[in-house]
Amino acid sequence: MIIVSDTSPINNLAAINHLHLLQQLYGTVLIPEAVYRELTDPNFSVAGAIEVQTFIWIQTRPVEDRILVEALSNELDIGEAEAIALALEMKADQVLIDERRGRMIAARLNLAYTGILGILVEAKS
Repeated sequence: MIIVSDTSPINNLAAINHLHLLQQLYGTVLIPEAVYRELTDPNFSVAGAIEVQTFIWIQTRPVEDRILVEALSNELDIGEAEAIALALEMKADQVLIDERRGRMIAARLNLAYTGILGILVEAKS
């Protein structure tokens, strides 16, 4: 199963000490470079920063289609744009994204998606 994550699911699950749920549910989680940068920005400390740098099951991947990223960036922040572009490139089974606009665009591009609430419900099941 190929899973690509945006920043907020990782940040929010790390904030409540449940980031391990992603590994339990999906094994490996891919993140684009922009998400890695958002989580590890030394000027803006957030939950999940250490984990994305140390957990081997969270893997950073470059996005090849920069034209798509630029087009998506007109409507989304760079992390969301790269997450959606990477999910398309990798033919991901699912993209983890919480923001409404990002979900709408993912759906428009025929990407399956879920957010933190869906992750928690799936983990409970």
